[in-house]
Amino acid sequence: MLQIILTIILYLIMVVPVGIYVYHIAAGKHTFADPVFDCVDGFIFKIGGVDPASGMSWKRYAAALVGTNAVMILLGYIILRIQSIPLFNPNGIEGMEESLSFNTIISFMTNTNLQHYSGESGLSYLSQMLVIIFMMFVSAATGYAACIAFIRGLAGKSKDNVGNFFVDLVRIITRVLLPFSIVGGLLLVWQGVPQNFSGNVVVDTIEGTKQVIAMGPVAALEIIKHLGTNGGGFLGANSSTPIENPTILSNLIELYSMMLLPGACVITFGKMVRDRKKLEKQPEKAGHKSLSVWMYGREGRSIFTAMGILFVIGLSVCFWAESQGNPALADAGLSQSMGSMEGKEVRFGIAQSSLFTTTTTSFTTGTVNNMHDTLTPLGGMIPMLHMMLNVVFGGKGVGLMNMILYAILAVFICGLMIGRTPEYLGKKIEGREMKLTALCIIIHPLLILAFSALAVGTQAGQAGITNPGFHGLSQVLYEYASSAANNGSGFEGLADNTLFWNITTGLAMFFGRYLSIVIQLAIAGSLMKKRFVNESVGTLHTDTISFAVILVFVVYIFAALTFFPVLALGPIAEHLTLWA
Repeated sequence: MLQIILTIILYLIMVVPVGIYVYHIAAGKHTFADPVFDCVDGFIFKIGGVDPASGMSWKRYAAALVGTNAVMILLGYIILRIQSIPLFNPNGIEGMEESLSFNTIISFMTNTNLQHYSGESGLSYLSQMLVIIFMMFVSAATGYAACIAFIRGLAGKSKDNVGNFFVDLVRIITRVLLPFSIVGGLLLVWQGVPQNFSGNVVVDTIEGTKQVIAMGPVAALEIIKHLGTNGGGFLGANSSTPIENPTILSNLIELYSMMLLPGACVITFGKMVRDRKKLEKQPEKAGHKSLSVWMYGREGRSIFTAMGILFVIGLSVCFWAESQGNPALADAGLSQSMGSMEGKEVRFGIAQSSLFTTTTTSFTTGTVNNMHDTLTPLGGMIPMLHMMLNVVFGGKGVGLMNMILYAILAVFICGLMIGRTPEYLGKKIEGREMKLTALCIIIHPLLILAFSALAVGTQAGQAGITNPGFHGLSQVLYEYASSAANNGSGFEGLADNTLFWNITTGLAMFFGRYLSIVIQLAIAGSLMKKRFVNESVGTLHTDTISFAVILVFVVYIFAALTFFPVLALGPIAEHLTLWA
């Protein structure tokens, strides 16, 4: 428990300077590295024909985002199909099958990184670099760009300008993802993660057998998969293998990499909203400015607190559940004093495995340092629930955008209670915003539950379920929750490399990504055109700790109304059966 607490405390210290740095980039303010990055960005804008001073409406921004992603999906699909060519292919990997190519390219372009293949045997080095690593940079930058545009709309400095998508995409890659990846990648190489173009190595084991050890540009993929909250592994076993995650230090590097930028987005939000108040000459509340307000901004502090509460509750339940061990193994005479160690690496243990599990599904990364399919029923329910919520920090800015929707829903409910028109960030929330908010919130559970029902109700879906009973349902729920939340982790007992699973999860990933982003940009576009209203005694303050608590209750109530029945049939029923 102590190592978990120290890890979180260090994260809270690290996220503040990173958040301030990202805020300066998003707001177009000066940073220490501008002399270098301005030249790089200017060169890219020149050859790409981009005018950095040209702004976009939310519709143009959304069209540019979706159109750019569509072109890269087509190019990536072609590379996966022809990867058998003898170029960066020392292991002789064949071209990928059609439905699997469709699933893979949708997965990596939507920042999901769901893998229905093993990286060491399914991809050439050419595909690993030109498709997988490239998509990890671009898809992460796309999500962050959408988040920054969304924040600009909420801040409302302009009536019809949320920024320029191409400028945001380039600046996020060159000023955040690339430099952070270079530093983090070197740290991973220092810890023993391979980075080469050699073919696989065959060695003699101490048992007298042969073993194939995968080689390749592992460190380059490993750092961006975490930093960009991607999650797809170079190897099928992901970060539970020593090749991708050899030491406890590499484990911490990967943990912090996936946690930093989603938390930084919340700080960026708080500070950009504060800038709007200054521009509109709306003074902040009287009184001494606390340290937390300086770090996160008032609005950012309440959002960060709500996310933090959800994260800590989930982590506590997961750690407790895994620490209890497995009663079936205890009945067989095996000691459970170390907790449930099935599927976990001894070098990480229960604490770091529980923290990694909760983090990767809260920050929608999808990487794993233990096998989630072997988690205890309640331990496995937490990552599943956090993907169903998709607001516990989330990844690439999307978690913040989803939480803002719940904040709008919370002020609407509170406004109904007191008979007052709801307001958020100085703008009235009216019919158009509520319809869009309700639609966006409903899409996520609809994708999960509808596709899960299709899977358990059809022969093609049932063919992939390898476990009978409650755990089989949990496998299906986890797969579609991971797809719709653009997470990518899985209960890997599912036989999912079939036409049915490749197509349905591909559709869940696609709609879960782009429908949400377009609707959220529409909400921001609607709010930015509205006039600011003055605060009064009846205004619900959304920058307080009490509002953060209200937000947590709203999220849990919505989760109970939509997901509790199916969770009761899956992990909860499995837990009651196991401990009966």
